[in-house]
Amino acid sequence: MRLAGAILGLALMIEPVQGETVRLFAAGSLKAAMADIAAAYEAGAEGEHVETVLGASGLLRERIENGETAHLFASADIGHPKRLADQGRTATPVAIFARNQLCALVRPGLAVTTASLLQTMLDPSVRVGISTPKADPSGDYAFALFAKAEAERPGARAALEAKALQLTGGPASERAPEGRNFYGWAMASDKADIFLTYCTNAIVAKAEVPELAVVQIAPDLNVGADYGLVVLRDAPPAASKLAAFIVSEAGRALLARHGFGPGDR
Repeated sequence: MRLAGAILGLALMIEPVQGETVRLFAAGSLKAAMADIAAAYEAGAEGEHVETVLGASGLLRERIENGETAHLFASADIGHPKRLADQGRTATPVAIFARNQLCALVRPGLAVTTASLLQTMLDPSVRVGISTPKADPSGDYAFALFAKAEAERPGARAALEAKALQLTGGPASERAPEGRNFYGWAMASDKADIFLTYCTNAIVAKAEVPELAVVQIAPDLNVGADYGLVVLRDAPPAASKLAAFIVSEAGRALLARHGFGPGDR
């Protein structure tokens, strides 16, 4: 049985209590998708409510480890939920429920193509923005991309790691104004020339700031992002029901609407 199937199986074994609130900790890149999923789930549930807490996956994992109440954890990687599982904090194994990948968000006036992206990022005058590694998986994926770049350009890894601006995802990172997409705001505020972020984030940023360009990253350089889902130990029954909805066809369709690829079946 695949891991998503294990979540579905657990949900079928229990009956949620009417009026339960599920506290969902979710990666910030899932903001819009989880809003739709929560609304759809609540519409079909009997008085159940979803409270969504968004943030960088590594920081959310630390909050869970420090005792903050969470019932379900939807991470932008599998490493952080697996760490909780290894600590005995989860009721289910980690299920890959969605997939993403990196894109390059490029400021107006900077001519960049998929073929020229690496060369442009290595230009000393070009500022490259990323998320904070270890705290935010997007930053870890960017560093993995830098490692792959080493095979194409010796010395690229060290150069890119040294110059990359860790602009978001950390405990003390600057936040966008209320109601603004961070990546669109950061690029419009001239904080970077190129920002490596999830393609789903880049699409939202371009919708907010149409002058930005979204450049696809070549397959031999790009890094895939597997999103992991776990039900936490001692969660109310409704948490397993919500998890089952997320990995169901209906949940997958809502994730796909926001640009996420399918996870495990």
